[in-house]
Amino acid sequence: MMCLLLALGLALTCGTQAVNVIRTMEDLDIQKVAGTWHSMAMAASDISLLDTKSAPLRVNVEELRPTPRGDLEIILQKREKEGCAKEKIIAEKTKIPAVFKINSLGENKIFVLDTDYKNYLLFCMENTANPEHSLACQYLARTLQMDDEVVEKFNRAIKPLPMHIWLSFSPTQLEEQCRV
Repeated sequence: MMCLLLALGLALTCGTQAVNVIRTMEDLDIQKVAGTWHSMAMAASDISLLDTKSAPLRVNVEELRPTPRGDLEIILQKREKEGCAKEKIIAEKTKIPAVFKINSLGENKIFVLDTDYKNYLLFCMENTANPEHSLACQYLARTLQMDDEVVEKFNRAIKPLPMHIWLSFSPTQLEEQCRV
């Protein structure tokens, strides 16, 4: 009986941990993600990552540029006291095509969850160095048009993840976010 309870407890623990596994694309053509993007929605596991305009992961992705080495250069805007500042982050390729490593705010990984290359890209950034293990995800679009089907895909993709805050932006909010 004791072994049965132990086995049941172990099975439940393993099942709970499996829910938080991030599912990435099977393959990713990094050249096809190149170009202009707009942040349409964000979600995070920790409210402090997105709760204010200057929160650490409340960033607007503007452009993705593949490098000759297979890394990904990410151009983004981040709100600061005197307005917005452009920032460039290099996401280093890994053995998995849809996973990149970055050294920003500790040790982080970027996971591409899904993209059709022409309209949307869904990704998450996981902070693995933080003892609290945080996760933030974004829905990017090529245009400033919010697509309800993609919003639903985004919701399904992040549903099993420990998300506690969800933000979406209208085209007007995106344009005004970095004005002083």
